[in-house]
Amino acid sequence: MDIVSHGLWGGVAFGRKSKKNYWQAFLFGVMPDLLSFGIFPAADVLGLVSGPDFRHGITNQALIPQFVYVLYNITHSLLIFGLIFGLVWFIVKKPFWPLLAWGLHILIDIPTHSAEFFPTPVLWPVSDFHIDGISWGNPIIFYPDLILLAGCYLLWWINRKKAIKF
Repeated sequence: MDIVSHGLWGGVAFGRKSKKNYWQAFLFGVMPDLLSFGIFPAADVLGLVSGPDFRHGITNQALIPQFVYVLYNITHSLLIFGLIFGLVWFIVKKPFWPLLAWGLHILIDIPTHSAEFFPTPVLWPVSDFHIDGISWGNPIIFYPDLILLAGCYLLWWINRKKAIKF
C-alpha cells in the first residue's frame, strides 16, 4: 500500500476520537515505511549513501543498501509490533490505541506486497514467512483502496455532522 493510504487508514480506523488522536494514528500508520524507506532517500540527499532511482518503477534491488532491508523487517513484523504494543501498554497501564495503526499498516501490506519487491516479513525475526500478494500499484488494488478510503471518510464525516446538532 502507498504511504499516504496507510496514514489515512490509520487515522480513520484509530484516530476518530480527537484531532490529536487522528494525527498520532496517521503518523503510526506511515511510520513503518518512513523508518525503512524514508531514511534511505534522506541519507541519499545528505550524501551519506547513494542508491537507485525509483522514479521509473522497481529498480535493481541489489542497489538498495542492506540497512533498508533490516529496517523494513523490523518495522513490518507483527511480532515486533506486538512486542512494542504490549510494552507500551505495560508501561502506561492502558492500551495506546493510535499505535494500532502500525499493526494495521502491516496487515494491509501482507496481501498488497508481492514477493518480487519487499514482501511483508510477518513473523520476522522468527521466520522469513511472507505471502506473495498483489502489488498495491496494481489497479485491482489501487482503485478499490481509493474508493474504500473515500467511503470511510465520507461515513465518518456524515456521522460527525449528525453528532453536531446546531
